[in-house]
Amino acid sequence: MIDCRRDGTYVVHDRSMQTTRRTFLTTASSSVLLVGCAGSSPGADHPKSPGGNDEVTPVEDLMREHGVLRRVMYLYDEASARFDVRADVPLDALASCAGIIRRVIEDYHEKLEENFLFPRFETAGKLADLTATLRRQHQAGRTLTEQIVTLAKAPLADSDRATLATTLRKFNHMYRPHAAREDTVLFPELRGLVGPKAYRELGDQFEDKETQMLGEHGFEHAVAEVAKLEQAFGVDAKLTP
Repeated sequence: MIDCRRDGTYVVHDRSMQTTRRTFLTTASSSVLLVGCAGSSPGADHPKSPGGNDEVTPVEDLMREHGVLRRVMYLYDEASARFDVRADVPLDALASCAGIIRRVIEDYHEKLEENFLFPRFETAGKLADLTATLRRQHQAGRTLTEQIVTLAKAPLADSDRATLATTLRKFNHMYRPHAAREDTVLFPELRGLVGPKAYRELGDQFEDKETQMLGEHGFEHAVAEVAKLEQAFGVDAKLTP
């Protein structure tokens, strides 16, 4: 006799064996295949991907994009420091950095926040002051990115080098606390605010948007692109002190 408990486990009384959801047991004597009850497992809120790995949750998706942002910001730090001492800066690579910010962060990541996250917090009357600040910072960041793109493509006079260095620092000075507030204040509240079902649906929506805006494996391509830019700056081998 086989009982399916409420916690998602099976008890096979005549063989004293247990199994959990998504686990298959084939007995040699009876060739019986035991399959877990769908929806019974405590882990059902996190479905598996076809390859067997956990799907990326909405917050994980957003935070790993912050990782891309921070890697570009490191290159902005490197460029501004070189401008200060009149050292060589690969302007093509710097312009490509700004291109990643525009494509991955501003046109994709921030639009997810503005369209799917911020309205939920604002409707619930929760962290509305924070989301208002984050929205303003998004707009300010886009202005700074436009300035970086314009300056990085032009032959640079000394005054332009100083202006570009200042603009890079302004961007980083704003986005470091911006990303930190989202990671430590806003994102941890998301799942509890929307509930498990809507949280899973957000994950699906984010995946669809990523494919639409960045193409298949868009995040992976962005990471690979940043790695090439680190090589262009010559910093890929000296990230560890």
